[in-house]
Order: sequence, then structure tokens, then C-alpha cells
Amino acid sequence: MVLFNPVVVSIAVMIILCLLKCNVLLSILISAIVAGVCSGMPIADAMSTLVGGMGGNAETALSYILLGALAVAVSKTGLASILARKISKVVKGKKVIFILLIAFISCFSQNLIPVHIAFIPILIPSLLKLMNKLKIDRRAVACALTFGLKTPYIAIPVGFGLIFQNIIRDQLIANGIDTTTNMVTSVMWIPAIGMILGLLIAVFITYRKPRNYEDLAIDGLDEQEMDEKMTKKHWCALLGAATAFLVQIKTGSLPLGGLCAIIVLFLTGAIKFNEVDDLLDGGVKMMGLIGFIMLVAAGYGSVLRETGSVEALVASVTGIVGDSKLIGSILMLLVGLLVTMGIGSSFGTLPIIAAIYCPLGLSLGFSPQAIILLVGVAGALGDAGSPASDSTLGPTAGLNADKQHDHIWDTCVPTFLHYNIPLLIFGVIGSMML
Repeated sequence: MVLFNPVVVSIAVMIILCLLKCNVLLSILISAIVAGVCSGMPIADAMSTLVGGMGGNAETALSYILLGALAVAVSKTGLASILARKISKVVKGKKVIFILLIAFISCFSQNLIPVHIAFIPILIPSLLKLMNKLKIDRRAVACALTFGLKTPYIAIPVGFGLIFQNIIRDQLIANGIDTTTNMVTSVMWIPAIGMILGLLIAVFITYRKPRNYEDLAIDGLDEQEMDEKMTKKHWCALLGAATAFLVQIKTGSLPLGGLCAIIVLFLTGAIKFNEVDDLLDGGVKMMGLIGFIMLVAAGYGSVLRETGSVEALVASVTGIVGDSKLIGSILMLLVGLLVTMGIGSSFGTLPIIAAIYCPLGLSLGFSPQAIILLVGVAGALGDAGSPASDSTLGPTAGLNADKQHDHIWDTCVPTFLHYNIPLLIFGVIGSMML
């Protein structure tokens, strides 16, 4: 029975624990053990599988620590403060313009400069006092950041979007459906409209009211007042940030980009060598917990895969659907939501669901375009709102720099409601129309 599938039980436990404000790290650990026990796996084996799978996000975790150190280094030069003041002049006290500008900048992190979450710990902490002054509800900013981290890769075949759409193409071809990248692009604009609608609802309706925050000190951030004129130190900091981006794009390694950027800051004299301990300490304080959550999340995904319950859950849909395209569409997307909530990766979910969705979709009479849409949306669902996803952990890392932004209630719940619901609706409607 679907409701007693170890994946369903485990993810339900994780969601309940997180909503009850249990520590996210402990919630994921407990949920992983629950998944193993429910599938008949001994507790010791479940834990060893989790530990063994943690390496899946080792690069991401290291990236978080180094980017945190880079953010502290850039802050010490005063560059982030200058940028914050310039953004303040651009928005001129208008909250909506500020939030939409953040969404716009975030979109570039997926295609124009494909660095994903790398910009968040550098830019967002320095903007928190401006947000406080404007009385912006940070939940709206969390939605704006997650919008930019997700929508471009869903709809635009550039950068991470090209990788995502090519995975969809390759998985459909592997499962007997002749597909091109152009075919994928031609239908993935449909869920993107749902994402845009979710952002507008969050900004103009749900979180439009002012919200007060205290002006608290942020570890590692230099808050001294200074002239806005760019000096040599500021240009060196800018060079360091550019180095991180360029090295990451050239090598595909975000940790290497962060390391090279810090080295550039030392060599140019923007940061003194004897400050390295303070930088790394600040990086760990800012991003360490988030990085470790990513490690444990990878282990959790490994436990779910090892149990074989993911495939069983997806396959069980075939016995419920019958001949109804509508029920089939809804159940496919709901299963995708559950799987991605647990694994925390849209890209990693696609191969799992495509193997079952392709033959099921054909048997129900869905067109190839409709199957592309169902597989793409099912993969994207859950990434927004998952406690273990970098699409939520990244925004929290920036917005919670002063410890006034809760990961679950201020990032995960808002992004889940404003993006997964529209994705479900537009995915179902689109699949029925194509």
C-alpha cells in the first residue's frame, strides 16, 4: 500500500519533525533510520548506508564553507557594504522593486553566470539592514531567491537549464520516446508560468505587509561606515569574486573557485595572511551547519535508494491509475513531489521517475510532449520546500545571517506553498492539453 511505503512514511516523519521545529539535521537522521527500518533494513545498516552516502554532497558542503569564508573576506574589504548602498539607491525605498531585483539577480545564477547559490552568502547578508529599514518580510525574499534558483533551469536551456533539459531528453530516449532538446524547451515554459504566478502572489499578496526585524550584528560582517568610492582594496575584492565565478565556470568546481578567490585576496593584499583563521572561522559560523545538512541529506537520499522503495513507490502508481489520464497525471506529479522532497535534487530524481512514467504515460495515451512535461515537472516538484534542498538551504544561509530567519517556517513552508502548488496545477492542466 502506497501510504505505508517506506519513502512516504519517512518523508512524512521528516516533514512533521521539521514543522515541530525539531533540528533539521536530527530530523533528516531520524527519517533516514525510519526509512531503513520500515524497509526491513537493520538500524546499523541504515546508518552505515547514510554515512557512506554522505560523500554525494561533499563538494557542495566544502563549497559552502569556502564561500562563507569568501563572503567574510569580501565583507571585510567593505565591497559588500558599498554594493548594498548602491542597491539602496536603485530601489529608492520601494520594497517590491527590491524583492523583484533580488529575483532578477538570482535568475542570472542559473544561466548567464551559472554559479547557483554562490552569490547568496556574499550579497544577501550585507543587504539585511536595508531589508530591515524597508520592513521587508524576508519570506518574500526567500521566495524571490528560490524563484531565481529554480525557474531558469526549468524553462531556459542555458547553463543549468541546458543540463536539466538534456537529462529529460536523454531519459525519455532511454525509455523509448524519441525526444529532442527543442521538444523539451517547447513545453517547459508551462510550469515556468506557474512559478511566476507563485512569485507574484508571494510578493503582492501573502507577504506584502511590513515585518519588523532587529538590527543585529552579523558574525564576520564589517559594518563600519565608509566612503562609497571604490579603492584598490575594493577592486581586489571584486577581482576575487570574479575569480571564483570564472574558475567555477571553467573547471566546474565551486570549491576550487572559492579557494582561488581567497588566494587572490591574499596575494593582492586585500586580506592579510594572518587573518586566514578568522576568515575560515567566519565561514564555518555562517555556512557550516548548512553544509553539514547537505552531507546528511545526501546520505538520506542514499538510504532511500538502497531500500528500493523509491522504485516501488513509482511502480505502485500503475496499479491505482487505471485508465484515467487525469488521475494518472495527478499521481505521477505527487509521487515526484515526494521523491524529490526526500532526495532533495531535481536532477537526481529524473532518471528514477522517467523509467516508469514513460511506459505509463504511453499506455494512458499521453503525447510525447505531455510525458516530457510530466517528467520535467515531477522532477522539479519538491525541490522548492524540501528542507534538504540547496534551493532552500541557500536562501536560508543568507537571510539567517543574523539568526532572525527560520529555515522551515520562513523558507521551506513559503516556497513549498507558492511554487509546488502552481507547479502541480500547471503540470496537470498542461499534460491534459498537450
